[in-house]
Amino acid sequence: MNYISGKDNTRLYVKDWGSGQPVILIHGWPLSADSWDEVAMEIANAGFRAIAYDRRGFGRSAQPWSGYDYDTLSDDLAAVIDHTGASDAIIAGFSMGGGEVARYMSRHGGKSVAKAALISSVVPFRLKTPDNPAGTAQSAFDDTARLLHTDRAKFFSQFFRSFFGADQPGRQISAELLAQMQTIALQASFKATLACLKSFSSTDFRPDLAHFKVPTLIIHGTEDHTVPIDASARLAAKAIAQATLLEYAGAPHGLFVSDKLRLIEDLLNFIRQP
Repeated sequence: MNYISGKDNTRLYVKDWGSGQPVILIHGWPLSADSWDEVAMEIANAGFRAIAYDRRGFGRSAQPWSGYDYDTLSDDLAAVIDHTGASDAIIAGFSMGGGEVARYMSRHGGKSVAKAALISSVVPFRLKTPDNPAGTAQSAFDDTARLLHTDRAKFFSQFFRSFFGADQPGRQISAELLAQMQTIALQASFKATLACLKSFSSTDFRPDLAHFKVPTLIIHGTEDHTVPIDASARLAAKAIAQATLLEYAGAPHGLFVSDKLRLIEDLLNFIRQP
């Protein structure tokens, strides 16, 4: 099974590797399930079922004109869980994908979920407002949209350097890997890229956090310049009842590359916990 249909019949591409307790991996913006490949392989090799899917508008999934709000995106996650028959699942969201996890826990009551993980996540609220002073100013997101309109390929070539900490001393991020991620990003529809930028930058997940009723692992780099830790993981850890926060000192946003081995070890330790 490579494709399933979402609630509105949008076709979603799904990878389903291994067997055992399911671990559902939700990718970040502006990537696809391919960004999870090496982590998913280790999860499957460890005796679990690794399920990863392309968000609507990205990768090999269909590119509808609408449906990039988090209610619809969480409905897509629900469709993946339903169609794959996943139960007692661990759902792990990276960056933008953390929003799907949060909204699924509230909108769908955390159905079939045994544990949750938020990795470099946008939760709880990215936008700077009077009651969220640690957030990012709207003007910064407007600048990103403008640069995407001007030269999307050039924007991504620069964006991923910060994303993976390529300019940090001691980081060995190859030009080939950066080119691969740029290629994945350019597979997405332009509409989906812009609409999801708006969704993850403006959606307030603070009301969703009370609906986390399961053990939740939060992992974030202290030098994440894409989603700063003070405005995300540290706030989420205080608001989620059963949360454990792991801070990766000096780490950037793209932990599945920059700190891959540590991330895999920490995820597997969490998955294996009774």
